[in-house]
Amino acid sequence: MGGGRSGGRFGKGFGGDLGGEGFTRGRKLTADELQLVILALLAEAPAHGYELIRRLEEHSGGFYKPSPGVIYPSLTYLEETGLAAVTQEGNRKLYSLTDEGKAHHEANKEEAARILDIMSRIGARMADVRDAFTGINDLDPTLGQEFHDARFALKTALKSHRGADADELRRIVAILRRAAAEISGTAADEASSKNAQAE
Repeated sequence: MGGGRSGGRFGKGFGGDLGGEGFTRGRKLTADELQLVILALLAEAPAHGYELIRRLEEHSGGFYKPSPGVIYPSLTYLEETGLAAVTQEGNRKLYSLTDEGKAHHEANKEEAARILDIMSRIGARMADVRDAFTGINDLDPTLGQEFHDARFALKTALKSHRGADADELRRIVAILRRAAAEISGTAADEASSKNAQAE
């Protein structure tokens, strides 16, 4: 397809990719990707520009919200290339697919579905993280920042050991298991149990 501008910025602070599918921190939808996604949404139902923004935000769980400055140039491009038609409704434009747009969507619907699925799963993961750590910054902003810094440091350390040999991986696994046990409190329970058995 081509044309248009690159998509809006993905959620601030998102690090890493999702299953190696290339959606990394700061990752933007390319013009082609955004146009495919818009066509997929218009295939579901005609929409105004702001409605498309809302539907993308809802579909991604708040993870991806393109700006009007991103959506409208893409819609204009789709109209100019004959893939979308416009009906004026007062001061607003209602966009729908033309026959050519329907054919183009049909030929690329698997790719559009893949992009939407990735966005949805990233949004769900981010929601899980938010839910898990709700209230930490309210409790103590400084401690909350230290907590997030520690999480980021762990993630960075693990990334730096990609491709490690078997012995190094065993060492890392042992560290992670010890840390998980200490955080969950099971390490203390195991120590108490061992002490009781020794007595």
